[in-house]
Amino acid sequence: MPDVIGARALPPRRKVLQAGLAAGLSGLLLPVLGACTPADRPGAVTVAGGEPGGFYLEFATLLAESLQRHGVAGQATALTTGGSLDNLEYLLTGKATFAVALADSASQRAGAGRPPAVDLSAVGKVYENYVHCVIRKNSGIRDIAGLAGRTVAVGEPGSGTSLTTPRLIEAAGLSSTASGTGPAAATEKAVTVLNLGLNEGLAALQDESVDALFWSGGVPTAAIAAAHHDVGLGFLDLSPLLPALRAKYGVFYDRVLIPEGAYEGIPAVWTVGVANLLLCRNDLDDRTVKRTVALLVGHAEELIPRSSLGVQFLSPESLINTAGLRLHPAAAAAYRELHG
Repeated sequence: MPDVIGARALPPRRKVLQAGLAAGLSGLLLPVLGACTPADRPGAVTVAGGEPGGFYLEFATLLAESLQRHGVAGQATALTTGGSLDNLEYLLTGKATFAVALADSASQRAGAGRPPAVDLSAVGKVYENYVHCVIRKNSGIRDIAGLAGRTVAVGEPGSGTSLTTPRLIEAAGLSSTASGTGPAAATEKAVTVLNLGLNEGLAALQDESVDALFWSGGVPTAAIAAAHHDVGLGFLDLSPLLPALRAKYGVFYDRVLIPEGAYEGIPAVWTVGVANLLLCRNDLDDRTVKRTVALLVGHAEELIPRSSLGVQFLSPESLINTAGLRLHPAAAAAYRELHG
């Protein structure tokens, strides 16, 4: 079944990749990779990723391996982090060369009074991120309004999920209160929130210490698929929240479909999507940026995490769709070269 983004069907993954790798496009930039020499490449680069079991870390690991394999850097490694917000901090403080992050998180951190050279640029949109609101199949919860009075895992601090989830709760007309603040803080529309990441949140969902888990990632997310096999899970439709989200926070959010069969036995469900971007600092040298674009386009087949097939958009037309965040000038030049 094709992926659907913005309520429209996308071509199957193989066709997307074939389009991105068509003769005459990638051929313009692939010689750039072949010309890499130890003297004109960074000795080491790091890619800030995410949690074990999630798409971010898997993609970051594949990207690091490809950067090293094709000589973009002498050595490249992926970093295990809490997610988007952590990754942005690593990038801005110089602890990472590249980072993957949600577009809404990146927009919040861009242009925050830093020197221009230290600010953020996009190298490209690498995939669509799907917000999962995960419940136990037998929970009796039918929609997000049913989370009132419940306890919900909203992502660990440092994750993009921890930024997006409060916005979703607010858009649903609910309020949130931190666990442990006592009954005085609760109302009939309050959701009790716990800052748990993917793996801790799934464990809490299975032992029934939380009623729902929010997670932003690829489809399928391997850890969710494994937990579903053990306990039986379902997802809530979050797409009715889009008008309120867009009205307050902008056009970062799309209507996307978790297709039937992505998780065994779970029917298709609409949810909220957020573009996931590959980012760098403005002061990253042009040569490295251009070679990374060449790798994204010319070696896209190396960058498809096996746990989340069908959500990558590594074609020139999709890579430039960076949700309003400025492309690094060398990346923009590389894409212009691809398009002629």
